[in-house]
Amino acid sequence: MYEDQYFPDHVVDKGKAILLRLCGRIEAERPSDLAALYVLTKAATEEFNALEADFEAAGSEIETVAREVIAEDFWFVASAYGFAEADAERLIAARYW
Repeated sequence: MYEDQYFPDHVVDKGKAILLRLCGRIEAERPSDLAALYVLTKAATEEFNALEADFEAAGSEIETVAREVIAEDFWFVASAYGFAEADAERLIAARYW
């Protein structure tokens, strides 16, 4: 998203921070199964829901491209921590975007 000027870097940075916090929580809490992972991704997705207002204030939004990128990022994180079988839609099921 950094390559697309439609998405302001300072807001994308906040999204990056959400994903890094998710990684930190996964490392700290070590979810034992997908259900436990989905609890963590739900919280991170809710943070992205709140971030929509920041995008709008900057003249942008979480639209189709952003939705796909964010979903892929969630799946990448899940996969990196050994949850390659995670359902991408369930990882971000709490989304409003």
